[in-house]
Amino acid sequence: MAFGHAISCRLISRKGMMGARSMSSWWGSVEPAAKDPILGVTEAFLADPSPDKVNVGVGAYRDDNGKPVVLECVREAERRIAGSLNMEYLPMGGSVKMVEETLKLAYGEDSQFIKDKRIAAIQSLSGTGACRIFADFQKRFRPDSQIYIPVPTWSNHHNIWRDAQVPQKTYHYYHAESRGLDFSALMDDVKNAPNGSFFLLHACAHNPTGVDPTEEQWREISNLFKVKHHFAFFDMAYQGFASGDPERDAKSIRIFLEDGHHIGIAQSYAKNMGLYGQRVGCLSVLCEDDKQAVSVKSQLQQLARPMYSNPPVHGALIVSTILGDPELKKLWLQEVKGMADRIISMRSTLRENLENLGSPLPWKHITNQIGMFCYSGLTPEQVDRLTNEFHIYMTRNGRISMAGVTSGNVGYLANAIDKVTKSS
Repeated sequence: MAFGHAISCRLISRKGMMGARSMSSWWGSVEPAAKDPILGVTEAFLADPSPDKVNVGVGAYRDDNGKPVVLECVREAERRIAGSLNMEYLPMGGSVKMVEETLKLAYGEDSQFIKDKRIAAIQSLSGTGACRIFADFQKRFRPDSQIYIPVPTWSNHHNIWRDAQVPQKTYHYYHAESRGLDFSALMDDVKNAPNGSFFLLHACAHNPTGVDPTEEQWREISNLFKVKHHFAFFDMAYQGFASGDPERDAKSIRIFLEDGHHIGIAQSYAKNMGLYGQRVGCLSVLCEDDKQAVSVKSQLQQLARPMYSNPPVHGALIVSTILGDPELKKLWLQEVKGMADRIISMRSTLRENLENLGSPLPWKHITNQIGMFCYSGLTPEQVDRLTNEFHIYMTRNGRISMAGVTSGNVGYLANAIDKVTKSS
């Protein structure tokens, strides 16, 4: 009995140790994730003790003192809503008022599509969430489809459609030699794609290049999409922030609507209202009729349900308060134009400084491009030198966040760029 009991105890003990080892190794195969290339730049910048350091990698607006900005219209909206409403859940589709006002920005104040209730739309977790819900919607209802994504694009686009398990292909966009649009190659790719393909398009202020098609080029793209029966999904993260005029920045979308396309749009208020941390956005899909729009919206909501159930209320209240009040909306339009104008001014100043230094390189692309980012044409090695020798931080693809350029550092930045490009 004693001998049998000892063996039994040893077996139980051994099983216990094996179970413990098994449990402790549940996550043993998990490796550290690769650092996000953009967030990694900010981490390195913060760790640098140099008083001369400059961060032109961050994708958030800064004033001319390099400080974050909260718009006055946002502060006023917060004052109005403070303590006046409860904290109940929003519906799965989000704030009806916020969505209504957001659709007017994209489709037009007097859009017949809105009046006819042909747009299926829900509040989303900013533009990223809108893209992800649409990617899942595409996978669920067009499971054999793929998405064409421009080269280059915002790096998270690839993550979004990958995790939604939608196969990806790419199409030409940026022309490195001219620092502009590779229009002929783009059109060839659109033409050669199978009929009925899905394409991701940047509505304005293309990230990361700052290169947008002209109005005439947009019309040609739209016409070819019509011939090929392609579906256009627009990511519009910078409406109003690009040119200072929300109507002008929505021109690509309006052209597609005029040509009779059924499109999808991801909208965000991170940049144009400075609501980065509030995560306020909208996903919309233009449908055949109001009946189809009801069905599509119900499915978009069902996709949101297991992800986050319903979206947050505070940011949506800020947006609906601003856009729903004529005076606050007027103030917003003035403030977003002020942000855009400062960035446009910094583009001109940076180009002027580089040219005055006698740089042998052409810098016209700095002012030809638009929006928050400038695709400088700097090589990864030149970017490394800017960081190591001048404490200037940006992503290694040479993308400069113009929001990080100020009247106080633009001369230093230009001088550093001039040095690393002349000696390369």
